[in-house]
Amino acid sequence: MKRALLGLAVASLVVACATTTSPTGRTQYVGAVSQDQLNQLGAQAFAEAKAKETLSTDARKNGYVRCVVNAITRELPPGWQTQWEVAVFQDDSPNAFALPGGKIGVNTGIFTVARNQDQLAAVIAHEIGHVVSRHHDERITKQQGTSTLLGIGSAILGSAYGSTAGNAAGQIGGAAAQTFYLLPNSRTQETEADVVGQQLAAKAGFDPRQAVNLWENMIAAGSSRPPQWLSTHPDPQSRINELGARAGSLMPTFEQARAAGHTPKCGP
Repeated sequence: MKRALLGLAVASLVVACATTTSPTGRTQYVGAVSQDQLNQLGAQAFAEAKAKETLSTDARKNGYVRCVVNAITRELPPGWQTQWEVAVFQDDSPNAFALPGGKIGVNTGIFTVARNQDQLAAVIAHEIGHVVSRHHDERITKQQGTSTLLGIGSAILGSAYGSTAGNAAGQIGGAAAQTFYLLPNSRTQETEADVVGQQLAAKAGFDPRQAVNLWENMIAAGSSRPPQWLSTHPDPQSRINELGARAGSLMPTFEQARAAGHTPKCGP
């Protein structure tokens, strides 16, 4: 596996980097790997996660998450509306992630803070926002410019959980998974995923104001630090203020979606 991943890293060296624009208009440097390579790594990491971790067999929880995912992904730009694979992990930590190739993982612990479908949509849409904003590609390209070839092979994608390599390896294990969980997202990427995710949720008919309630629940859950998947976000109160301000501007989008029949009834 390590040799295979290193081979992908070597192959990536011959792919020319490119300048593109993110969904929010930000200039990005991407292209260190092809989309096919990203998808392959995403599929491998997801397979290893499912093999290592305990999958929830609760049909209601699985159906609930799938319903929210389906509603959100229907609103994605052309080319991203493929069938997304979903796994619910029996894990009390309130974490979630999305990977290239259409893979989404949600821990059962997320339900302790995401207490309705709109709050769960805020979590899932945020994670999908990372994928459609090409943040994985962007992190690879940046890492390639500052690391040795060996470093690229071991740090090729960064952390969907925002944890250190050691923590991620302990949670997921396997060489392919490590490539996805090594480096945290930057604050710029996290904020962008908030923007893109809140827009997606509103277009899908989920109340964008509930992103604020989600974060209030996170804080009320009592921990002095946020869950790992949110660890690189700005100060929680600043983030709540930003989410609240955007929610106001997204209410017309939400109301238009509802008027057009986008009225998800997912649960819980």
